[in-house]
Amino acid sequence: MKKIMVAMSGGVDSSVATLILKNNGDEICGATMKLFSNENIGEHSKTCCALNDVFDAKNIAARLNFNHYVFNFGDDFFHYVIKKFANEYINGRTPNPCLDCNRFIKFKKFLQRANLLGYDYIATGHYAQIFYDENSNRYVLKKSMDATKDQTYFLYAMTQDELAKTIFPLGNLLKSEVREIAAKNNLINAQKPDSQDICFVKNKNYSQFLRENFQFENKSGNFVDKHGKILGHHNGSINYTIGQRKGLGISFGKHMYVIAKNGDTIILGDENDLYKKKLIAHDINLIAIEKLTKPMKITAKIRYNQSETPATIKPINENEIEVEFENPQRAITPGQAVVFYDGDNVLGGGIIKE
Repeated sequence: MKKIMVAMSGGVDSSVATLILKNNGDEICGATMKLFSNENIGEHSKTCCALNDVFDAKNIAARLNFNHYVFNFGDDFFHYVIKKFANEYINGRTPNPCLDCNRFIKFKKFLQRANLLGYDYIATGHYAQIFYDENSNRYVLKKSMDATKDQTYFLYAMTQDELAKTIFPLGNLLKSEVREIAAKNNLINAQKPDSQDICFVKNKNYSQFLRENFQFENKSGNFVDKHGKILGHHNGSINYTIGQRKGLGISFGKHMYVIAKNGDTIILGDENDLYKKKLIAHDINLIAIEKLTKPMKITAKIRYNQSETPATIKPINENEIEVEFENPQRAITPGQAVVFYDGDNVLGGGIIKE
């Protein structure tokens, strides 16, 4: 029998995870992480940390008769996620705060708290699988059975220690099966929608968020072509992302796309200019192997909702890897993650530098 602390978001996935572990005979408790005080986002928001999430988690814990805790990780969340998110955006990159939330809070801090309270393992409702490879003597992260819900892209930064002490009860289930289990057991959140939006930015208005919380001045600047010719003016680089065509606020007589950002300068070009075959990733974490010592053929993805594509990775130094794709990739975006796969296994990943 394992002692497991389950991270409960209040959603159907983590609730069914607790049910599965409880039925397995494990000793469990549930805990909800209070990361951000967002009382103003509404009761039925599509973000995590909404008002009703804690109540839903407590309801499930009471129904299944196990203890439930609420941990206030607000200070850590601000330091490791919100502050970093703001700094990246201000410096022209496009971060993914969900990656940092998983990396620094939902696994690192949560596991520390679980161990402190005498629990040997943590579990979450993520769609992924973990197994131990005796040949490499390493824990390996593997794709979920449900390819449409696989979340390994967001988990590439997990360490060996975290993988050894984490359980993903939903890894071999389809999302439809999870909702069926919830409905059959009369869980109150059986049909609750999945969280989708960033919890701390209301209405996806990044400029307003940075202005109100970090005194960020959204400076205007120039649109230029790839040769440096000024094409017009914009109202702040933070309002534009690589690959964007609509909403530029100026007509060019043809479709123009944001192909790069350089401080307050937005570089525009044709759609063909968005495609590149190479990128450099840094802040590398490797899972299936300890170290990359020579070129390796893999598949990779540069955003969550993208299919993997064949590529070759080459070591530059201990913390940088060059990725060369067989086919050019559209809108490679600094600040986002690139994740490497070897079949169904996650080799590792890093943050796109350039």
